[in-house]
Amino acid sequence: METLKKSKSLHFTQTSREHRNSIFRTLKTSFFLLLLFTSAMISAQDFKETKDAFQNSYIQEATGEIPASINSLKSVYDEKSYELNLRLGWLSYQAGNFTESIAYYNKAIDLMPYAVEPRFGIVYPGAAMGNWTMVVGQYEKILEITPNNSIAMHRMGLIYYGREDYEMARKYFEKVVNLFPFDYDALTMLAWSQFRLQNIREAKVLFQKALLNTPSGTSALEGLELLK
Repeated sequence: METLKKSKSLHFTQTSREHRNSIFRTLKTSFFLLLLFTSAMISAQDFKETKDAFQNSYIQEATGEIPASINSLKSVYDEKSYELNLRLGWLSYQAGNFTESIAYYNKAIDLMPYAVEPRFGIVYPGAAMGNWTMVVGQYEKILEITPNNSIAMHRMGLIYYGREDYEMARKYFEKVVNLFPFDYDALTMLAWSQFRLQNIREAKVLFQKALLNTPSGTSALEGLELLK
């Protein structure tokens, strides 16, 4: 009889413990679901605020209210947001705050090292500050990430042409023309590079090709006039 009582008592104890554990698990699950729901609600609210801030900033930028556009984004600023840093880099450049613009672009680059957007962006304040070493470095990095990036190659060609390093300019413009054989700007700049290198025949052919694209192209017409 005593053994039976002990058995019933043990069974009751085990059942109670299992019941408590079941309740505890249910409470844990409920609490976790509540956290998820609350987090989702906050996340949805945060997203709406961020989206509205971006929308306001675009409207303000379009109407020339650059400081207000910046403030709209700063009200929801998160240093871990690639998009906010990228946009603030551009707006700060437009506002003439070049140092601040570079700082935002660098944060965007740190967050997305293989993105070329912030690297194309950071060259604007860099050039405005006369930091051509940084500008060239960024274009070289872009070409490391995207070797056939025609915009970066064309701009590198322009930089070397401005430095009167016509051979380097020619190499970059030639790469662009190989990708876009009927592009007026690329053809014209390659023609001018060849002209500066005294490659007269090549320059003439290129100026003529450029004029097939844009018959009234001033630069190409000027080049051909010099070759007469």
